[in-house]
Amino acid sequence: MEESGTTTPLAGAVQGLTSELVSALRSGGRFRLAGTITGPDGPAAGNGLALAAVRVVGADAVLPGVLRRTPLEPDDLAVFSKAVHAYPPPADASPTSVWSHWAMRRTLAGLNTSLDGAPDHDGTEPRAAWLEDAPWQLLTHQLAVLAPLAVPGVDCAVARVARARPVDVARGFVRAVRRRDWLQAAGAGRWLVMLDGVPQTLGLETGLEFVAQMGGEDPRVVLQVEAAQLIRAGVPG
Repeated sequence: MEESGTTTPLAGAVQGLTSELVSALRSGGRFRLAGTITGPDGPAAGNGLALAAVRVVGADAVLPGVLRRTPLEPDDLAVFSKAVHAYPPPADASPTSVWSHWAMRRTLAGLNTSLDGAPDHDGTEPRAAWLEDAPWQLLTHQLAVLAPLAVPGVDCAVARVARARPVDVARGFVRAVRRRDWLQAAGAGRWLVMLDGVPQTLGLETGLEFVAQMGGEDPRVVLQVEAAQLIRAGVPG
């Protein structure tokens, strides 16, 4: 799913969810997904909207629990599971949409089995051939979109492509900063903290702080920077 750039109920719900995630990452407190998002007319109106917002945010909707390896409450797990199953990618979906959904399914499987007790994810990966020979500009853009895959312990085709091209991702980070594309820079920075071979001259830590300062009005940017900094620090409890 793509989030509209205009102010819509969905955009507002995504912003609200993302802001709550940022607060949870900063505080270290337990994040409760269920009930976080409500619609403009109250919780009942927000039910479908909440699922759509979770799908837009993707696997990062449960990022505090994933990073700190804390179990989700049953109602939180139910919300995440419903979002996973409510919005499967269509047959003509873009590779990033397919991978985003795969990341959610993989995350759900890692947090728990499906609610009926059967495995929810067979581990089969989508293909990542479109990334392998992509120009570094496109590579960085696509990796930023797929930033929810940048978590410790994840080994998948997208992560392997990123690990093979740290200098290209670093170039993309610098380009995004120069273009003031703070969301892309933040997503690229999240990948970079997990890669070996990143040039020391990049000054990644300072660069991430600058991105957070300049793009701090967008909670999506702050979420990626907070995630990057926690991963870099070893995810303290």
